Amino acid sequence: MEQAKVVKGIPYGVANFEDVRNKNRYYVDKTMYLPLLEETSDYLFLIRPRRFGKSVFVSMMQAYYDIAKADRFDTLFDGLWIKEHPTPLKNAFQVIYFDFSLVGAGGIENLKQTFNDYCCKVLDRFIERYHAFYDDSFFYEVKNATNAAYKLNSINTKAREMGYPLYLIIDEYDNFTNVILSEGGKEVFQNLTHASGFYRDYFKIFKAMFSRVFLIGVSPVTLDDLSSGYNIDWNISQAPEFNHILGFSESDVRTMFHYYQDNGKLHPDADIEAMMAEMKPWYNNYCFAQECLDDDRLYNCDMVFYYLRHQVLYNRPPREMVDKNIRTDYKKLKMLADIDRGNKRENRMSVIEEIAATGTILMTLKSSFPAEYVTEDENFRSLLYYYGLLTMKKNIGRRIEMTIPNNCIKEQYWSFMRDYFNRSVPMNITELQDKMDLMSFDGEWEPLITHIATAYRENYSVRDSILGEHNLQGFFKAYLALNSLYLVEPEIELNYGFSDFLMLPDKARYPEIARSYIMELKYVKPSAAQTEVEAKSKEAEEQLHKYANDKIVKRLCEGTTLHLLKVVFQGADMKVCEEIAHRNTETDFLA
Repeated sequence: MEQAKVVKGIPYGVANFEDVRNKNRYYVDKTMYLPLLEETSDYLFLIRPRRFGKSVFVSMMQAYYDIAKADRFDTLFDGLWIKEHPTPLKNAFQVIYFDFSLVGAGGIENLKQTFNDYCCKVLDRFIERYHAFYDDSFFYEVKNATNAAYKLNSINTKAREMGYPLYLIIDEYDNFTNVILSEGGKEVFQNLTHASGFYRDYFKIFKAMFSRVFLIGVSPVTLDDLSSGYNIDWNISQAPEFNHILGFSESDVRTMFHYYQDNGKLHPDADIEAMMAEMKPWYNNYCFAQECLDDDRLYNCDMVFYYLRHQVLYNRPPREMVDKNIRTDYKKLKMLADIDRGNKRENRMSVIEEIAATGTILMTLKSSFPAEYVTEDENFRSLLYYYGLLTMKKNIGRRIEMTIPNNCIKEQYWSFMRDYFNRSVPMNITELQDKMDLMSFDGEWEPLITHIATAYRENYSVRDSILGEHNLQGFFKAYLALNSLYLVEPEIELNYGFSDFLMLPDKARYPEIARSYIMELKYVKPSAAQTEVEAKSKEAEEQLHKYANDKIVKRLCEGTTLHLLKVVFQGADMKVCEEIAHRNTETDFLA
């Protein structure tokens, strides 16, 4: 009797390559990058956002290069590209693997001790794994030492003496940046990474000790602070040949979904292309090299697994398209915002507010910078990119226009904006959502717009009058985004320009929605004459007619009734709030 085929599990939340392989979980092959990494440099440094498969990748490297795992090569790499194309460095090293995300939980006051304790545990495991390569006296010398730096130096000396090449792999090398900057500030960070700081001292040891080094993290801050202690890295973070080294391509995702459908885990009639279309605005759109702007964009790995898991288990998409685990990254955005606010720019929008309002920002991307200069404009903008809160859109001269990657990240910005606005005058969210339902199902849009407009007036300040339309748009976006029945697309590019707000029904999840909205939101200064208000109102009306006739809009609205709304503010006061009739009677849309 033929044994039933065991379908691979979905590696949601799994961060170790050997766990993926040993427990028969699905793996997107990235082993073809190993020869390219070897050819590039002996000392490599890579930055990618969280939840992009970094830990699985570096643990795959550890399994490939570890001499102690040579007898398991065929099992671990069966069916992968590197199995048929091994390099001379396969299983050629004794590997020291640090995961610094495991350090720092005890707070900054204990950071030095917890760092030493963690490194001691890793080095103890190292000498246990490679005991057969060293005599017993050296084994016990390393095991009995209580200082990690001493253990490292001892291993270095003995390995050189015996002719054993060492490979250092560090995952989350910059974890200290996040812990220290958020809890202790820049001064504490400098003390640890400058002069005689203990962290810097370790990197001095690393510099001379290892034949090969691979560092991976989410920001370039720490490396710059350690540069004189460790200055032999090769930064491949923006190299076009490594653009796809992490994350999933559209082909990767489609192949994965077909695998689960072909093996009976997804319904035979499931529409995979519809699933791809649903996921794309939420999880896709990452690019990490300016030369690759026209290439296929990348998906966030964890979010794809999150969505697929719901489809396999429940035969439907998740009710919340944003995984609650990724919402923890919101704390990082708040921490960055607090750094930004300390930069004393009272008369203009902070960088985060500007991005939330406009969706894009120009920058000169910095490859690294010291922590004490993180609040400088270009450095701070660059940090938002490295954290995955921005991605590359297009080149403009020597600068890059960055954009919010997708709806998952937009939600983080808008949550931040709501928290910021609520510091002044909290809004009744339950009442707001009741009015959103009226707008969605009954076409009663005016109570919602009036509710938001009233809250805006109550929050209005002199600073807001200076910031003008950007602040107004940011306020409306932050609250309209709470309507989960719609995909709120601000500043969407149409054939006739950019609409301010296109509220698209999420028909895949809520097929009963029968209404769509385009809203043009205009602003004039408090001192503006009535003629300016009227001119803005007329301008909004003309734009709405053009947008309503756009083929893109007709397709996106999916046969729903389209409402055209014009709203004009004079300072804090809403002066115009009207629905206009669509004058093109040849369309199937009503107003």
